[in-house]
Amino acid sequence: MGEWEAGLDDEEAGAVMRTVTRQLKLWREAAGLTQAEFGAAIGYGEELVSCVERGRRIPRPEYLDAADEVLGAGGKISAMKKDVAEVRYPKKVRDLKNLEAEAVELCAYNNSVVHGLLQTEDYARAVFNAHRPVLTEEEVEQQVTARLARQEILDLMTGRRVFSFVQCESTLRRPMGGRMVMRQQLERLLEVARLRNVDLQVLPLDREVNSGTGGSFRLLKLKGGTTVAFSESPLSSRATTDPKETTALDIRYGALRAQALSPQDSLPLIEKALGETRT
Repeated sequence: MGEWEAGLDDEEAGAVMRTVTRQLKLWREAAGLTQAEFGAAIGYGEELVSCVERGRRIPRPEYLDAADEVLGAGGKISAMKKDVAEVRYPKKVRDLKNLEAEAVELCAYNNSVVHGLLQTEDYARAVFNAHRPVLTEEEVEQQVTARLARQEILDLMTGRRVFSFVQCESTLRRPMGGRMVMRQQLERLLEVARLRNVDLQVLPLDREVNSGTGGSFRLLKLKGGTTVAFSESPLSSRATTDPKETTALDIRYGALRAQALSPQDSLPLIEKALGETRT
């Protein structure tokens, strides 16, 4: 029953966790329990309870539920799970998740890997495991969990957003994580491509013209009319709302859509790549 390292690198996360840990400690002391007694009651060690109360570990949902029951908090401690879940992810992931939640349209071109919103768990893990400098196992799992949480936005029930993805054919051919992982990833692409709010296009490798050689990027068009552009590099993802830059990337994305196969014609190419993983 290990907890995740806190890794609190921003004020928002720190403020939330200070409130949570203070409440946990106050409830425990009000119940007259030592850290050792409390840990034994909820199935955790004294050292871990101490780390949680000092803000060095972020408690998992089951920790908070167990604490709520043992301390008789009547749901007050369990209610903190949502806030804790948000700060568990790195700040840049939280910021991106919030922006995506505001978007009415998301457009993305990828030429190295499958876009994060379309990745399976195993594929995402393979991507983060390939990171250099090497990430720790805890960092990989944190990033994978955060990426999967962002994918909730694809659900039509969470909002009337539309999505457009252009994937370079190379991303269908590069076997990240091995043949089985890639097979599941391609099956996932076919599944997502059939969603009514998603247009998924493939840019074939045999195209003479490719306007995306400058690298992957995405555009988020927000409810208020603002467009946020993210251009990606090996070391960072740069965000901008400068109309000059967002317009340039919007034009580039339009060209890429024209150069790519239509959503309907892209399906056979994905199916062909899938079939090759079975031979």
